[in-house]
Amino acid sequence: MKKVDIGKIEFDNPAGNWNEALPIGNGRLGGMVFGNVHTERIQLNEDSVWYGGFKDRTNPSALEKLPEIRKLIFEGRISEAEDLCALALSGLPEEQSHYEILGNLFIEFDQDNYKFTNYRRELDIQKAVASVEYTIEDVNFKREVIASYPGKCLIVRLSADKKGALSFRVNIGRGYAPWENVPFKEQVVRKQNYNKFVDDIKFADDHLQVMTATVGGHDPVIASSAVKTITSGGSIEDIGNTTVVRNADEALIIVAAETSFRSATDEHSYERKVTLTEDLAVNDIRSIVSSSWEELLSEHIEDYRSLYGRVKLEIEDDEESVRFFNFGRYLMIASSRPGSLPANLQGIWNEDYFPMWGSRFTININTEMNYWPANVTNLSECEEPLFDLLEKVREHGKETAKRMYGCNGFVAHHNTDIWGDTAPQDVCISSSYWVLGGAWLSLHIWEHYLFGQDKGFLKKYYPIMRDAAVFVMDYLCEDGDDLVMCPTLSPENTYILPNGEKGVICKGATMDNEIIRELLNACIEAEKIIGTDDSISDRAKETLERIPGLKIGKYGTIMEWNEDYEEAEPGHRHISQLFALYPAAQINKNTPELYEAAKKTIERRLSFGGGHSGWSRAWIINMYARLGMGNEALDNLHTLIEKQTLPNLFDNHPPFQIDGNFGAVSGIAEMLIQSHNGEVITLPALPDKWKKGRVEGLKLRGGKTLKLLTWENGKVKECVID
Repeated sequence: MKKVDIGKIEFDNPAGNWNEALPIGNGRLGGMVFGNVHTERIQLNEDSVWYGGFKDRTNPSALEKLPEIRKLIFEGRISEAEDLCALALSGLPEEQSHYEILGNLFIEFDQDNYKFTNYRRELDIQKAVASVEYTIEDVNFKREVIASYPGKCLIVRLSADKKGALSFRVNIGRGYAPWENVPFKEQVVRKQNYNKFVDDIKFADDHLQVMTATVGGHDPVIASSAVKTITSGGSIEDIGNTTVVRNADEALIIVAAETSFRSATDEHSYERKVTLTEDLAVNDIRSIVSSSWEELLSEHIEDYRSLYGRVKLEIEDDEESVRFFNFGRYLMIASSRPGSLPANLQGIWNEDYFPMWGSRFTININTEMNYWPANVTNLSECEEPLFDLLEKVREHGKETAKRMYGCNGFVAHHNTDIWGDTAPQDVCISSSYWVLGGAWLSLHIWEHYLFGQDKGFLKKYYPIMRDAAVFVMDYLCEDGDDLVMCPTLSPENTYILPNGEKGVICKGATMDNEIIRELLNACIEAEKIIGTDDSISDRAKETLERIPGLKIGKYGTIMEWNEDYEEAEPGHRHISQLFALYPAAQINKNTPELYEAAKKTIERRLSFGGGHSGWSRAWIINMYARLGMGNEALDNLHTLIEKQTLPNLFDNHPPFQIDGNFGAVSGIAEMLIQSHNGEVITLPALPDKWKKGRVEGLKLRGGKTLKLLTWENGKVKECVID
């Protein structure tokens, strides 16, 4: 792989499309910097800009038809069961709410000479600063862009090495980008549809513009964006909805955004919600408007480095992998901070009003993968938004569990949204009717505790784990001596019955058994640590005795279903039956037959074209690391970077999904150190090509920190764990 700067992503041209733009973010507010010379576009997102409010989508037929569905499955009448699932279990309406774009910031430069040279656009990962530099005639221009967490705003600084060289116009809009990517003066149709989805736009103060939009749907989110332009030298005036700057020496453009999701309650009128949201956005700007660029930048970098600087990685002759690791941690900090919402399918960066898969929280692996690197790479605070969301999921999931299935505890299916919607999403036979999304998410509470050893945290959030476990135990059905989930499925995969019929719905899928085993054991251990007046440990132990164990099928692989079916798609992107290998550690060197079967499972998937989605490839990296197969892990890592990422290094599903970025980070960490089942292993999956390197700051289960690990020629040179 070519040598690169491990701390930068660099381009010598403006972004030709969104997949070449550079991401910035402060957890809640994000931007994509295009770096166009003549009309800069920074596409904006705010994490709570979602269509509609909470919808009660529970299907009233679910509880009545559940016994019939189960009977059909146990009788092997799969197609009839699937048809009834689609009718009786699907949410009404079928779709959950979806994420949307906030808008765009446009900076249109007035220039007579359009020819430019010495162009450079970069994202400095070590400072969280995006910048653009270029020369027109004899003037060197520079833009710097940050999304400040302490400042709550996105800030653009414009400068030039000649006084009076900056003339431009500032607009904020919620619509579409200009049709013509040419200098503003040459555009024939100016700004068509650029403010298409806006309710109101006005100036709240000198050079402080406020845009307000109703996102739509029942009880809609109201979003307000504010932009303030501050100049040094030259002149500035507001004309219509544009701030016009002429011959300035330097300028700051500050962008803030707030929504009624955080600022208002159901008791507020629509008009009051608008006022509250607009005032918050304006106040965000006014709180920092007196600060200089140098102060804002210094505060931003100090805050960012307090997280990013905890881990350092060096690998001789593989700078590309190190940069991908660093970039993934950058994305985590930029898309998930205390007070924000969790990272969704695209983190916070989305350019569409109707994004693929709604850019929701897909919880049959994708959201979970987003947070795999949080603890191990010393960014545990970044996982806090996930637990905030889980509390909402639990609240609504109790109602869903009771009304759909007659069960106690809480359930969530394979997707949720910012309101914690737990009813099935879509009418997709291969995914919608899976009931273990909440259970899997709840395991992040236990993992967070294992790394941090914070008993107060565990006591606070254990009720979520407990309720997830109670639902599971209530939902289980007797199948002879076994207890199985029914109806269920193996996420998104299809089997073939002996008669040639294809099916998805089943009883007792392997992944279910693995998640149940992981969750119930975690609850038993958690209750030992914190104690409880309402213990479920005895029931959990009895249940565990009846959960089917893992089985090896005719191809020497881990069986995915309760029967040794043929697969309709042997190279499927999901490898759900290996949950027990990673993220769990039920399959390990102490289970040698299962260990070998896990290897064959991955090999079979890959031989049929598996790993074709970016996140699936990232999962394979983690699995190979757990198997101690460093060369195979590295081969898949390089394939992900070279063939399955976009020009700006975003992971490509396709389209862009951020889970592959995060999964790769955890995979690299797993190659260097592992700390499960009470054992710490250094360099468990070191590739032959990683001859020499060092890492500092990774976290271990048990609350320890890897202060320093260096290696050379496959051997540990120095290891300090504290």
